[in-house]
This record gives sequence, structure tokens and C-alpha cells, in this order.
Amino acid sequence: MFLSSDIRRRPTFREGVAQMAPMAVGIGAWGLMTGVAMVKSGMSVIEALAMTFLVYAGSSQLAAIPLLVAGAPAWVILATGFCVNLRFVVFSLHLRPYLMHMPRWRRMVHGYLTADLSYATFTTRYASPPTTRDEERAQEAFLTGGYFITWCSWMGMSTVGIALANLIPQAWGLGFAGVLSLVGILCSMATTRLRILSALIAGATAVAAYALPLKLNIVTGIGVAVLLCFWLEKQFVRDPAEADR
Repeated sequence: MFLSSDIRRRPTFREGVAQMAPMAVGIGAWGLMTGVAMVKSGMSVIEALAMTFLVYAGSSQLAAIPLLVAGAPAWVILATGFCVNLRFVVFSLHLRPYLMHMPRWRRMVHGYLTADLSYATFTTRYASPPTTRDEERAQEAFLTGGYFITWCSWMGMSTVGIALANLIPQAWGLGFAGVLSLVGILCSMATTRLRILSALIAGATAVAAYALPLKLNIVTGIGVAVLLCFWLEKQFVRDPAEADR
């Protein structure tokens, strides 16, 4: 169990909680806004709750909402969600050596619980995978502590947003607050020249393709940025460490 007494008693679990706690307010605000946006888009309370607990991906949920409202085909909605969440493929590849000692079901639950900030704090704290059983448990406890704060903040405030959506006026501008949250996360992740370039390429492409229907300019921007930056990395980055500068 992820919150077994063995996990909770470890100092690294409390360290993971403490590391993530200052970010709980921002995560909760984003969850609140997403919950409101789902109900305001016309989704029922049951549908919004199901999306919150099953999808558990704020940016993907926000990208899917206008497509659902517009009556977009299912393949467009799925393709958009896939593109928006491509970063989790990278996260999973990076975390693989840290988690491969676990049973498959446990790795799948970790995959579900992975979030941007918990991944960032964990990989910052632990630069290399565990080599002993005690290190395995300590690292999992730290990761679980981060998950605990992230999941509770997101689910709690998303549920509040869904419950109170019809009482929150549009004039509060929660939609713009959601955009600001995504911009903040984007800026925190733009730590290398290649990442900054990929963001510029994606933004410029999305603007240039704005006339495409069903918000396909977003998918186009992501696709062009991924393919072009992958090609640039292969052509010009000889040492993988150079991509981190």
C-alpha cells in the first residue's frame, strides 16, 4: 500500500510532503478552476467527477473541454490529449530505472500519480536510481509524499470547483487564471535552450495555424515542435549533457 505504515514512518516521506506543501495552493487553485470549467462547459457533475478522477491531467482536461463543447470527433479529442501529455512519456522513461524493482501494478499506479511538480522535485532530489533495498524504500517514500500532497490538493479543490461551479460567476476570470497557471509551469520547465526553442516553435506554429478547426492548431504546434526539436537534437547535440545547458 502506498500509504502503509512503513512508508509513512520514513523520514523521506515527510520530506516529500514538506517539499511539495508550498506548491499545494497553486495546484489547488488550478484544480478549482478546472472543476469550474468542466461544469461551465456543459458537463454533468458525474461526468466532471469521472474526468477528474480518471484522467487526472489538468492541461489535458483543459485542452479537451473546448473540443467536447464544439462536438469534435473522439479521435481529435484523444489525439489532443495524447499530444498535450507527451511529456509524461519522457517522465516515465526517466523514472523507469527508479521503479523497475516494483511489481507491474505498483508501477502503473505510480504512472497514474505522476505529476509535473512531483516528478521535478523527485528527480532534483535523487539524481540516480537506488542501489540497495533501503534506498528503494526511501526514494519511494519521498515520491509518495509528493504524490500525497499533489493528489489531495488537486482532487479536493477540483471537487469543490465542480460542486460550486454554478455559484461562481464568469466575471471572476478563472479561465484566465488557468492560463496563468500553465504559463507558470511552462516557465519553470524552460530550463535549457532546446526547451525554450521548443516552446517558441510550438507557440509560433499554433498562432500561424490558428484558422484550423477544432483547435487543431494546438496539436499542430505540439507536433511540429516535437519533430523539429528532435531533429535538431540529433543533428547538432553531440553530447546529451549539452542539451541541459
